[in-house]
Amino acid sequence: MKKRDIHRAEPRHDMMKSHHIEEHRHDPYKARGKLSEPCVCSKCMAVFLRGRWQWTKEPLGKAHWDICPACHRIADKYPAGQLTLSGSFLKNHGQEIVRLARNTEALENREHPLQRIMGIDQSSQAIVITTTDIHLPRRIGHAIVDAYKGELQTDYDEGAYFVRIAWKRDA
Repeated sequence: MKKRDIHRAEPRHDMMKSHHIEEHRHDPYKARGKLSEPCVCSKCMAVFLRGRWQWTKEPLGKAHWDICPACHRIADKYPAGQLTLSGSFLKNHGQEIVRLARNTEALENREHPLQRIMGIDQSSQAIVITTTDIHLPRRIGHAIVDAYKGELQTDYDEGAYFVRIAWKRDA
């Protein structure tokens, strides 16, 4: 009897990595369709122009008015990122770290108007910074580690558009 050659020259279609469907992160505040350009946010005056939100000094003729995703998140009190700062080091350096976070936000916000700090809650145990974007807390966390050392832990929520970052340093 002849043995069947079951070796395949090409891999099975369902086993090819390029054919796997990866789940897309769902941001509920991202526009479903393309916005009409130019579009101006009625709250912060950011402009959607050339496919992205930006600050502009160009005079705009007829512009559409809408609310940008960052202002929408702020109004709904629905952050996309959370940075928790803890440890005994905060007692003496908490205000410096908050200023560093604000300065990092200002630098990022010049180029990316949707990256903003929503709120800073300070208690005796921790400081919690909430943001409108998932990239800003990571940048703030790395700036704090560069300046003050400590441990940084990042946790992206797989099912939602959310990041939780924790920084800790004990004196």
